[in-house]
Amino acid sequence: METYGKIVLIAMPAFILLVLFEKWWGWHKGNDTVRNMDMVSSLSSGVTNVTKDVLGLSITILSYGWLVDQVAIIHIQSTVWLYLIAFLALDLTGYLVHRIDHGYNFFWNSHIIHHSSEEYNLACALRQSVSSIVRLFTIFLLPAALLGVPAEVIAVVAPLHLFAQFWYHTRHINKMGLLEKVIVTPSHHRVHHAFNKEYIDKNYGQIFIFWDKWFGTFQEELPDIEPVYGITRPAQTWNPIKINFMHLWLLMKDAWYARDIKDKFRIWLMPTGWRPADVAEKYPVNTIADVHHFDKYETSANRFFAAWIWIQLAVLLSGVSYLFANIATIGSPGMFVYGGYIFLYVYAMTDLMDRNPNAWFWELAKNAMGLGIIYYLGDWFGINQYISSFNFIFITYSLASVFASLYFSLSHPQKGATLFIQK
Repeated sequence: METYGKIVLIAMPAFILLVLFEKWWGWHKGNDTVRNMDMVSSLSSGVTNVTKDVLGLSITILSYGWLVDQVAIIHIQSTVWLYLIAFLALDLTGYLVHRIDHGYNFFWNSHIIHHSSEEYNLACALRQSVSSIVRLFTIFLLPAALLGVPAEVIAVVAPLHLFAQFWYHTRHINKMGLLEKVIVTPSHHRVHHAFNKEYIDKNYGQIFIFWDKWFGTFQEELPDIEPVYGITRPAQTWNPIKINFMHLWLLMKDAWYARDIKDKFRIWLMPTGWRPADVAEKYPVNTIADVHHFDKYETSANRFFAAWIWIQLAVLLSGVSYLFANIATIGSPGMFVYGGYIFLYVYAMTDLMDRNPNAWFWELAKNAMGLGIIYYLGDWFGINQYISSFNFIFITYSLASVFASLYFSLSHPQKGATLFIQK
């Protein structure tokens, strides 16, 4: 937990700088692929995901350590081959889990957030799930367990494997020659994020593309068909917490309304997107019929509103960094209270980005919680030893934040859209 927090603390600034560099590069080249509100939504999603992971808010049904103890046939000595085997095992597991996530209604809920952006850029790589509380797929690491790869090695290699999936989320790198035959490239992953009928549910590989070629799920990016990004049932919100549970909520409602008792149970493991016929007819949902002509989600944001959202994001990132840097000192249950504040912060900020007229309520709740923590602890989790005037700064910020949210919530609360037309 503490170690992972320190790893994220180092990686987070690098990811943010690369996201901002891509924004600048696109502007410089006249091909900006990063919309401001979409980028903030993606960064906010990344914050919720790493906070959940650092706090250990997940349950593993089958422990890899236990699996190794039970089934290991040999124990490979600690060499470069050990780490290579661990990397390959994680990549095969990633391919299989990824394919299951796309294939079945229940598992799609844990992955929908990653595909929810209607853009494709480095920021959207950070859209990762907070809804996957229970981890079921350790069994796919069986090849590594049979070879006796220690759990400690998996723990070291897993973050590296995850971070190595960041770079190819971009439209600014074209095809890469011979590398296209071995590793997942931006071209391969653009296909994966597209929902054109030619591309949808292809290229599940995470680092190596040969899994897709071997198992029949590979699709090359075609020169005459530009990928279109997003999901067939658009999220229509910047709020990553809502997006994380929107598909699950739909499944629950569909199961409740279904007349056939079989449909109430089988809906969970039917192919992604399947709905009982009677429910689909009576309760239709917004679905994009033509990927070449649809309205991308957008909300009104003048320069003052945009500046305020960036200030809020900067405060959020500072708060998360303090948590990760001091998690051992903060301890339990303080770190979970802190995590709850972070989630409430993200919810309030992104609800305001949606121009929800009730967003001020969440902002009020967030700041009430923050001030309650200051009152109960006497300061913000020990920060007064570094900044003696922090209580005054926090109280001033909280009051300003509530008034700003009230103003922006109640002025021009409408949502809008930009018409997307495929070139």
